Amino acid sequence: MTMTIPRSADLASDVLTHTYDDMFNPPGLTNFLGTAQVDLDVFAIRSVNFPPYSHGDCITGQLSVDGRLARSYGGTVEVLWRPDCVVRSTVVDGLGLRSVTACAPGRPAVVVQLDVEGTPGRTVRLGFALDSTATRSPSGWLKPEPPSEPNTLTKVDDRVAGTGESGSAVSLQGLDVPSSVDRSMLTATVELDACGRGRVGYVHVLAGDLAEAAEHFDACAADVPAVFAASEAAWDKALADAFDPDGDGFSGSLPILETSNEALRKLYWWGVLGVIWFRRDNPASVLGRTYDTLMPRYWQTTTFIWDYSLSSLTHALLDPEPMREHIEHWVDLDIHKHFGTEWLTGGPVGYWYSVNDFAMTRLVRDYVRFTGDAGFLDAAVGDKPMAEHLHDWATAWRGLRGEHALADYGGIDNLLECVSSYVHEVASFNAANVWCLRVAAEVAARARDDDRATLLLKEADEQAGHVNELYIEGVGFWHARQPDGSLVPVRHCYDFNIVGTTIAADLSESQKTEMVSFFQRELQTPTWMRALSPYDADAAFSLRPDHQWNGAYPAWPADAGRALFALGRGDVVLDWLPGLARSANQGPCGQAHFVEEAAPAMAGGARKSPPQFPYLIDWSCSSSGSWVSLIIEGVFGIEVALDGTVTANPQVAALDPDARLTGLRVGPTTYTVAASGVSPAG
Repeated sequence: MTMTIPRSADLASDVLTHTYDDMFNPPGLTNFLGTAQVDLDVFAIRSVNFPPYSHGDCITGQLSVDGRLARSYGGTVEVLWRPDCVVRSTVVDGLGLRSVTACAPGRPAVVVQLDVEGTPGRTVRLGFALDSTATRSPSGWLKPEPPSEPNTLTKVDDRVAGTGESGSAVSLQGLDVPSSVDRSMLTATVELDACGRGRVGYVHVLAGDLAEAAEHFDACAADVPAVFAASEAAWDKALADAFDPDGDGFSGSLPILETSNEALRKLYWWGVLGVIWFRRDNPASVLGRTYDTLMPRYWQTTTFIWDYSLSSLTHALLDPEPMREHIEHWVDLDIHKHFGTEWLTGGPVGYWYSVNDFAMTRLVRDYVRFTGDAGFLDAAVGDKPMAEHLHDWATAWRGLRGEHALADYGGIDNLLECVSSYVHEVASFNAANVWCLRVAAEVAARARDDDRATLLLKEADEQAGHVNELYIEGVGFWHARQPDGSLVPVRHCYDFNIVGTTIAADLSESQKTEMVSFFQRELQTPTWMRALSPYDADAAFSLRPDHQWNGAYPAWPADAGRALFALGRGDVVLDWLPGLARSANQGPCGQAHFVEEAAPAMAGGARKSPPQFPYLIDWSCSSSGSWVSLIIEGVFGIEVALDGTVTANPQVAALDPDARLTGLRVGPTTYTVAASGVSPAG
């Protein structure tokens, strides 16, 4: 067996090579307070945002060498991401340039060190073009991009301060070596030593006033290498705490995976990292600890219910206390009026997402079954016990019916946003209703309300039959019924994923076979998958790769894997895992990855999609916890009932007969899961 708990260095990406403005999404960084993103040259940074202070998507620190913009030389930049830092390197005018970038632990600051290597004794004039759009919004951050305002740059000693007319925030930028300032250009001259080496450290702080900014600046600039060491230590601790039931970093812990199978280990760690990555412990949060959904460019301070639910099992194991608090908060705000909440104010964000009833049911069920906190179902939240809220979500579809038996889930903005045909009576959420009714029946039976449980189960069976009316015999995909009764065929993975994971037992054997054949034929690719078949008429509608033909959202391959297990074809998943693992070589899951036909592979895997129009994709996404679900529930076959009963049908032997999960916590009991089955630890 190899190491079982990763350190920051173990999660490093491959070396990723790009030229200026390639189809490349530059990596992000976080210190759990805020975020930053490196830019496309070897030094610059962008999207520096530490709520409540924001910088929008402002780019600053663009490098010049001896008066010439470094990126104008062309050439390639090599990028290596780690949780604690990003390392970039290139060659310019005979000089080797290498930068290390990190968010300073506990401070609203980013540090960059530039190491220069060349001919001993050479003098190099380094210029840094600075910009600033610092502000503090008087309200919550309700748009995809963080707030910003035009700033005036002012020389403060040998540093540059940026402030706007509102005076609500200030940025402070400067070097840890002697420098000069000319308007927005910061310049330092470095003489390479006898070994041909020199260095410069840069600090960028975002704060409420100049005095506060200067305090953080001085602390970082006094010893820039120490900031990198502290960042690595902080990340190593966060990773260790995630697997330690006695650690103080989280309110729960995840099981440790012991395996010699590299793909299995890499995908499990990918999922774990991708949830920890979004942890926010910011004093400005009115909700306490939160988990963002995207970073580092879009929707900072916002938690989407949908994405949180896609990592539901991971949250229930890793950090159940904030999970319960979020569930209660969302109930209080009415889940039928928003897609998530914003933690600077606690207020709602956006319009209603059709998934919300299913998502909330899944969150409550996972919380209860893994924590053993069955009392949560009896606890009053708002005007009724949580169990009654769950019943309301499980039956909310009744109010969405029109002329037909199934619920109408609205238009494009309520569903997948970039698939125009996936509207109204879709198979996915109507199948999810069947599952939710059965969960509500389980909850009713627990409360000894057998009459309610019987009626809910009867209704679930009836609705399963109505869902099957949307199936297109012989081809493996489903119709979306329109309000006028017309049927539009839609070859989208979301029907495959949700139907497969919620009502597989209600499908005929021929349906299961046809669905898997469709998936393999039109959606699956060697290292990723298409969200929409390229044979679908709507494939011409959009190029946004999270839900279209040219790529997929990061939870879709993981959920497709769980669907394949449920449909009896775990062999397809196990054969697919090595290719999928190659897509984990670029840091945490992107908001979307391209399929191989849409963009060349990167580090052997499906390339992260870029942020620019028309793709509009952020560098990472919190739904990566779905990969933890795939490993625990799919590969290891774990099933946990609402009352905490644990059973297993492991499929892992074909990958690694000696693989096992240790420390799986279900209520008060800890379990070990191996190829032979599950047993209480000790």
